[in-house]
Amino acid sequence: MADYTENSYTQNQYTQNQNVQNFERFNSDGTKKKEKKSGKKGKAFGVGFALLLLAALFVLANSMVVTKQNQFKLIRQFGRVDRVVSVPGLSFKIPFIESVDTVPKELLIYDLPASDVITSDKKTMIVDSYVLWRVTDPLKFAQTLSCSVQNAEGRIDAIVYNATKNTISNMKQDEVIRSRDGKMTITVDETGSELSGNDLDLSGGKEEVIEITSLTEEVMGQINHVEEQYGIELVAVEVKKLDLPDDNKQAVYNRMISERGNIAAQYTAEGKSEAKMIENTTDKEVSIMLSDARAQAEATIAEGEAEYMRILSGAYSDPEKSDFYSFVRALDALRESVVGDNKTVILTEDSPITQIFNGRY
Repeated sequence: MADYTENSYTQNQYTQNQNVQNFERFNSDGTKKKEKKSGKKGKAFGVGFALLLLAALFVLANSMVVTKQNQFKLIRQFGRVDRVVSVPGLSFKIPFIESVDTVPKELLIYDLPASDVITSDKKTMIVDSYVLWRVTDPLKFAQTLSCSVQNAEGRIDAIVYNATKNTISNMKQDEVIRSRDGKMTITVDETGSELSGNDLDLSGGKEEVIEITSLTEEVMGQINHVEEQYGIELVAVEVKKLDLPDDNKQAVYNRMISERGNIAAQYTAEGKSEAKMIENTTDKEVSIMLSDARAQAEATIAEGEAEYMRILSGAYSDPEKSDFYSFVRALDALRESVVGDNKTVILTEDSPITQIFNGRY
């Protein structure tokens, strides 16, 4: 009996569970709830679509190549350069098979480290310069320098240093200094011939500035085949600083001061010698002029005395003129005798002056 009761209870419980499973389920708003199995399928589909979309975007992003105005793009296929993109804009490549390298197109500047060079007269100088350069052949640049700006700057450093060393080693120190800016000042006299000296001129010459080959032009002339070798162009080499080493700068200054002192002493001695020559010449000319003047004065006096004697002789030869001349001579004698505060003149009766006053003339 007990076994029958237990079996009946079990059967009834199973029947209730079956009925519960057959019931339809509804949400609070009256809509029918979805089965759990259908929800899982929709969620899996959404995740798969999102992953597919992300993969497509990733592939598209790896397929696009954006080239800017100041860039070259090198498309490589298995490491070999397949094509070069030089026009700015958007282009495409095969993802995961082709890769992209970027090469700068704009004008670049490389500041060379200061270096010591020796001139032809064995003087050491410090040259500090910079280089303006750019890539002209990106394919050759990639083949020879691996698209590396740093590798290119290393080659430029060696090339420019060797060119600078070769140029300055064939020039004297003063030539290097004068050719720094490509101009040289010379002093010429009035006839147009160049004067010798070291920028010291006491003869009234005028300075003229002439164009000469600059140091940078000489250095650029030493640089050859850079574009053919590496696909780059050195636009300009400019010298920022041209100086002497600190250890011998003071010695060079002292030597320059001594040389200038010697030149000044030489000019002073030459000036004194020329002044003495001018003084002697002037004294000689003055002596000659004074001698000529004295001779001319003596001749004039002699001519005057001769004329005086001629007039006197003519006066005495004519009785009328002789009387007048005697009268004038008597008056002159009287004027000469009346001097000082005493105006009294004592004359004898036979004196010519007394005879004049008595009317005998």
